[in-house]
Amino acid sequence: MARSLMVGSAPPFSRHYNNNAFIITSYHSLSAVSMATPHPSFQIHGGARHRFLPALSYLSRPYNPFPLIASNRHLETIFAAFFRSVPDVRLRRECLRTQDGGAVALDWVSGDDRRLPPDSPLLILLPGLTGGSEDAYVRHMLVRARSNGWRVVVFNSRGCGDSPVTTPQFYSASFLGDMREVVSHVTARYPNANVYAVGWSLGANILVRYLGQESHNCPLSGAVSLCNPFNLVVADEDFRKGFNKIYDKALSKALCKIFKKHALLFEDIGGEYNIPLAAKAKSVREFDDGLTRVSFGFKSVDEYYSNSSSSDSIKHVKTPLLCIQAANDPIAPYRGVPREDIEENPNCLLVVTSKGGHLGWVAGDGAPLGDPWTDPLVMEFIQHLETGAVKAPEARSNPGGKEALHHLEV
Repeated sequence: MARSLMVGSAPPFSRHYNNNAFIITSYHSLSAVSMATPHPSFQIHGGARHRFLPALSYLSRPYNPFPLIASNRHLETIFAAFFRSVPDVRLRRECLRTQDGGAVALDWVSGDDRRLPPDSPLLILLPGLTGGSEDAYVRHMLVRARSNGWRVVVFNSRGCGDSPVTTPQFYSASFLGDMREVVSHVTARYPNANVYAVGWSLGANILVRYLGQESHNCPLSGAVSLCNPFNLVVADEDFRKGFNKIYDKALSKALCKIFKKHALLFEDIGGEYNIPLAAKAKSVREFDDGLTRVSFGFKSVDEYYSNSSSSDSIKHVKTPLLCIQAANDPIAPYRGVPREDIEENPNCLLVVTSKGGHLGWVAGDGAPLGDPWTDPLVMEFIQHLETGAVKAPEARSNPGGKEALHHLEV
């Protein structure tokens, strides 16, 4: 949806980076490690179970959905989108021009440059489709990370969160150029900090695709994917059924609103573009057919979805990755989750809750109006990675990346 959606002690492991490949050393034998036993209310998958579960004490507590609200996946999704509190945070916007002449907006917390040391861990947040730094689920994660001493930046994609659009191209599930340049920019600015990322929904799909394509050369020290649709072909099939048509209509309306603000950039563009279809799209599929798939060189919408699914990327991920899904998610179907590839990847852990809806998870200490149930788990995971990390900024450097982005006045 466009609006929305206890750090445990570190276990006795040290982790060393060598081009982002892990070598895990135990100070004691594995039999001596106190394993945090996940509560039966979760499904746990992934080749990284034995690596990460000891640190995730939050999973030993039961998942208790908030009464009534969580009784229906659509009710929980809509409640979280419209009634979840939005923390008040002052943000400082940095607009950056990309190599192709486009622009993205990075929102940093005001005053953190003075408050935090330069080697503070840095967290990049990637909102969902049409989402941005104003969304409740983004703000709650930002506040939690900041309260733990992390530097946080929200990556608003082209046209989202009032990010400027300077060329006749928005962003898409297939396009990783902006992600690469943003990561290059922030790692160059804070070369002594470990950098992590959290993505929701379409932002999670982009993040996981980025992890897979960068593979051994990924400059991120860890990542979290939430409500990832993974298989966009499957997600598209479900999106056009039953009550999901309501979400489809709402998201297409939000896309059309963004498009109309920048419609002059597309005037007389020609080619295969169907601008009238995009401007009046009644579904996300129509918008993608009229504009998105043409912008990124696909012959059809189905080809675009098939080639943009992060389910194909999991097997290549070398960065520690936590995936959190709700089994009843109406927008990111559980049947699209690549469970086998996650199970076989020693870098991935999948946590599945029985309920949660899409960007909902109205459960836990913050329910019903506060932070999603997922936030403490996300924080515990990345804090564990940071506690064990040996900073190696030279392994994260990306020559030429600093010149890829230039300040843009807006």
